[in-house]
Formats: sequence, structure tokens, C-alpha cells
Amino acid sequence: MAGLFDPITLRGMTVKNRIMMSPMCQYSVDTLDGHPNDWHYVHYVSRAVGGTGLIMIEMTDVHPDGRITDRDLGIWSDEHIPSFRRIVEACHQYGAKVGIQIAHAGRKAESESLRPQAPSAIPFSERFRVPHELTTDEVKELVEAFGKAAERAVAAGFDTIELHGAHGYLIHQFLSKLSNRRTDEYGEPERFAAEVIQTVRRRIPDDMPLLMRLSAVEYTEGGYTLEDTIERCRLFHELGVDAFDVSSGGESPVAPPIKTGVPGYQVPFAAAIREAVGVPVIAVGGLDDPKVAEMVLQNGQADMVAVGRAMLRDPYWANNAALALGRSHVLPQQYARAF
Repeated sequence: MAGLFDPITLRGMTVKNRIMMSPMCQYSVDTLDGHPNDWHYVHYVSRAVGGTGLIMIEMTDVHPDGRITDRDLGIWSDEHIPSFRRIVEACHQYGAKVGIQIAHAGRKAESESLRPQAPSAIPFSERFRVPHELTTDEVKELVEAFGKAAERAVAAGFDTIELHGAHGYLIHQFLSKLSNRRTDEYGEPERFAAEVIQTVRRRIPDDMPLLMRLSAVEYTEGGYTLEDTIERCRLFHELGVDAFDVSSGGESPVAPPIKTGVPGYQVPFAAAIREAVGVPVIAVGGLDDPKVAEMVLQNGQADMVAVGRAMLRDPYWANNAALALGRSHVLPQQYARAF
């Protein structure tokens, strides 16, 4: 079976290793208009220098009111393209592929300057505002907003796009009975996600892979199950998703009834989807130890691993993983004297 430092090809994109930097919000936009700045440039390019195969830019919003906070990234305007292109081109210099996670926060918009929107007028919790219930026409406009965001991502030079359908954000809100009580056609849980997938797929090159992050289970009474997610993955794969980034939870404020600190605690969800659907999956959750990450791949439980907090602690996590697994260093030649 493939290991952590074997290449992988998804559609027309070949990644040099099977390490993905998880999308993690930085809440660091300083102009409040969604543009990445020098913090984002250094943050992402340093992980490219560190040997990461695929860098997934944090949740980037398709509409100004789709942000969690007003310091989040946005891609709702053509004016955002140059600042993203600067980051992508720099990461490419060090052999990394770069993706962008496009999203809408829905009812989880927190800043008072933002208008929370949702399938139904149900707040996420007592500390969140009651969201505006989207009209049918407004839902269709947001489908188009995802399509336009995908076009801008292509123009900025990204190698792949990930749709954020997890963690209680807008796509997830439509998928969940906990947040979707609509009586129009978008009361059908999969409809919004399916239309977004089809719209984005039409707007990107045939050889560009489309990824999707999903929460496999919701951990709460009345929430959907792993079996529901497996059926959705079959549908979404048929519609054009090439690989699934498998997480869990997020659509309930109640803490999950599992030990989230256990290494690989979400891997069984990814493995089940991979086996049932026959589609590439990215495992995430407590994969800080390179030997555990390698084991997940070699056991055939996933095709890539996503590393989050460990890569915040160490931008050279990929290089140190290579050394821990008995490989040579994967840093640029300028640093070779250190080894």
C-alpha cells in the first residue's frame, strides 16, 4: 500500500506526497474586506517550504455575509484574485499544490456586522442570533455565488477546490434535519449541495479535481448517520466530487460523545466511506504522529491524511515526518546543510 511520501493523482492533479494541510481559519484579515495579507502569505508559503504536498487554504467565503467573522477570507469579488494568486504562485515554487476551501457560514456568522442566513430561522445555539430564512430565490443566488467563487479560484491559479459541507456551515445546514425545516424544494436535504457541486463542476477545468469536506455523523439525537453520509457520497461522487475530506460533528452545540484527543479518532469514518463508495478519501483528526498517519495509509483506510494543529505548531511537519519515517529531508536545498 502507498505510504505518506508516495505521490497521488486526483484527476489531473498529482501531489508529491499524501500530506494535506487542513484548512484552518486564521481570522487575520486586517482590512475586513476578505483579502489575504502578508500573514496569510507567510503562513501558507512556510508550509510549502516545509514539504507539505497539498496546502488547503482556510475557509474562504463566497458572500460577505457568509463569513464566520469579518476577519475571514473572501472570494466574492474579482478584486480578491491577485492577492490569492500571489500565495499560490509562491507555494508552487516549492512543489506544493494549493487548494481553496470555499464556503458560507450560514447561521454560524458571529460578527454583528454580518447577517446570519440559513435554510430555516433556527439559531445554532442560545448565544447565536436567529438567522434570516433564505427565500428560494436567495438560495439559487447562493448556488451561483459558489459557481462564481470557483471561477475566481481557477483564475487565481488554484490546483483544486474543496467545498465545505461540514462543521455546521451552510451546506451542512441544508443537509441536516436539525437546521433544515424548509417546505420548498430545498427542504430535500441533498438538493442545495447537489446544485452547488454541479454548478462548480461546470465552472472548473475538466482536469481539476473537486474535493468536498463532510461531517460523517452529527453526534446528536435526530442527526444523520454514517449510513446517510455514505449514500450522499455516492450521489455527490456521481455529480462530480473526486475525493471526500471526512470529518464529523458541528451541527449541534453539544460536545461530541467521543474522545477527540485519541489519535485517528475520525479515521473509521473515512475508511467506511472509502470501502463502501470506492472513492478516494482524506482522513483527518489527531494524525499528529507520522507513524500513525503512515499506518492509516498503509492499512488502506485513506488515500491522504490532513494535518491541522500539528502543522500550526510546526510548519515543517512534513519534513520532520519524513525524518521520523527514515526518509531523507524534504526541505529546499538551501537548508540541506542542516542534515
